[in-house]
Amino acid sequence: MYTISKLAKEANVGVETVRFYERKGLLEQPIKPIQGYRQYTEQALSRLLFIKRAQYLGFTLAEISSLLILSASNCEDVQQLAEQKLAVIEDKLRDLLNLKDSLVSLISDCKTNPSDKDCPIIQSLQP
Repeated sequence: MYTISKLAKEANVGVETVRFYERKGLLEQPIKPIQGYRQYTEQALSRLLFIKRAQYLGFTLAEISSLLILSASNCEDVQQLAEQKLAVIEDKLRDLLNLKDSLVSLISDCKTNPSDKDCPIIQSLQP
């Protein structure tokens, strides 16, 4: 059993993060005894670590909520959500590669620019 501070420390998060997840419905808040502190179970720690791992993989809190609901479901439903996330990531990667190519080109233009006053990067940003 863990107090909120021990739970947060074990999961390497702040106490306010635990409270935030409770407010968002991702983590159940234990009932407070008449005297003493709320006690969190090992299951609460596992759930908190699950949330942090899913965030690391790029899932939003809304998606994590869905994953937690689907954890009692079949794998096909979870796979569908993961495939949707993968498609979003692939789109972002394409956008980032396009941005990289544009910046490489602009930097190259800047290096070969004979004029200090007409910067190709600034010109590209003008409407």
